Amino acid sequence: MFRRLSIAAFSVFFSAGLAQAHTPLCSCFDNGDQTITCEGGFSDGSSASGVALRVQGADGQVLTKGNMNEDSEYTFSKPEGEYTVIFDAGEGHQITVPGAEIVE
Repeated sequence: MFRRLSIAAFSVFFSAGLAQAHTPLCSCFDNGDQTITCEGGFSDGSSASGVALRVQGADGQVLTKGNMNEDSEYTFSKPEGEYTVIFDAGEGHQITVPGAEIVE
């Protein structure tokens, strides 16, 4: 009985560690030419290639959307007004970057 309990506890602990090791990362910067570039990845070093990224206006309307390229980057034209960038790698793996925080 103790052995089964130990194996179950190890499995839960190990699974929790794996979940934490795959934290999404995304940073965006203003290129100074009316474009914004966002770079993404994961804390375990995994690529973000193919991860969805969308830009929403203050009203929630999607202004542009696409996927990270093979270099885990996505570049888009800088919207006028308030906007938010959403890096969406699935449930529990989303990052929101307010446009006001994106600087050169």
